[in-house]
Amino acid sequence: MRMNEINVKSSLDGSSQPSLFEFPAGIENAPLLVGLHTWSFDRFNQVDKMLPLCRERGWALLLPEFRGPNTAANPRAREACASRLARQDVLDAVEHVAAAYPVDRSRIMALGGSGGGHMALMMAACAPRLWRAVSAWVPITDLAAWLEAKGTESTYGKGIMACCGGVPGDSPAIAAEYRERSPITHVQALREATLSVHHGRYDRSVPYTHTFNLALAMEKAGAPHFFFEIFDGAHELRYDTAFRWLEKTLADSAGQPSGKLTG
Repeated sequence: MRMNEINVKSSLDGSSQPSLFEFPAGIENAPLLVGLHTWSFDRFNQVDKMLPLCRERGWALLLPEFRGPNTAANPRAREACASRLARQDVLDAVEHVAAAYPVDRSRIMALGGSGGGHMALMMAACAPRLWRAVSAWVPITDLAAWLEAKGTESTYGKGIMACCGGVPGDSPAIAAEYRERSPITHVQALREATLSVHHGRYDRSVPYTHTFNLALAMEKAGAPHFFFEIFDGAHELRYDTAFRWLEKTLADSAGQPSGKLTG
């Protein structure tokens, strides 16, 4: 199963950034789903799961790279993991395809699991009015807490430190990187989004408390369109459930104003 490769110039640093894209033939004003890759992978890892479900529904699908995996092996690790550059890559790619194809700007959605769930939340906070709906599964919501849980010698811990430049105690600047890239610190922006977050009770990779703590903060903030569940499962993205919710949200929100790239 293949998609078209596109390259979009970053509006921040001028570099050319790759994405995968498919637009449904013969459809005008198609919804657009932005699929966000997992922590240790790249733009290709959601093709087989998301593309068939988008084709069934007549949705366009965009799979951005956003500077690659959040691993120590990535030479651009500091630019990955929801950095300002990575977030702008997603916005630039959305604007590129929405300008070039008959995308319905009022029906743009985002979906991701694990590291993709983390990025989905960060994009919801970055541009809450762009997205008609955002679905995040088993997300990391607090990078400092996750580093503490995993340890600095673990593969995930090394990736977090490579992305953020060290451990939070190394300097105020590094501590600020952890806060800037953690959804739990962006609750006031997230409360403006239509957001559904799901976490497996038996997740051994990312504890369900990441989502539970976010839910408590969102409830305190009075988020009007925030939904969450702790389900009987592990570290997984249940695609059928996610797509049904996105589909229902599109139907329920028909006729609402178009999305905007800034919140």
